[in-house]
Amino acid sequence: MGKRIICIVCSGVFALLLAAPTSARADFGDDVGMGTATVLANVVYMPTKLVYATLGGITGSFAYLLTGGNYTAAEKVWTPSLGGDYVLSPEHLRGQEQIYFSAPMQEQQRPIR
Repeated sequence: MGKRIICIVCSGVFALLLAAPTSARADFGDDVGMGTATVLANVVYMPTKLVYATLGGITGSFAYLLTGGNYTAAEKVWTPSLGGDYVLSPEHLRGQEQIYFSAPMQEQQRPIR
């Protein structure tokens, strides 16, 4: 009787040990896949965002100079181009967070319809 109980307990422990790594392996595979996808997406996204921000900074500076130092005119160019996300995360790719290539406009900046 004692050997039978020991066999049942050992079988249960063995089954638990085999079941736990399976779910951990599935999570690890998902994390590796999302990490790889995030890196590959950032290879294209980051340089594109940096070029956009640089051109927006230059254009906003010209707007500031050509309007005689009108900061409001320059800010309307600087805010969308220099704001936003510069790096994508796995949460962005999963759809858990929204991607802002340009900064969202504030309520006071939205055009009147």
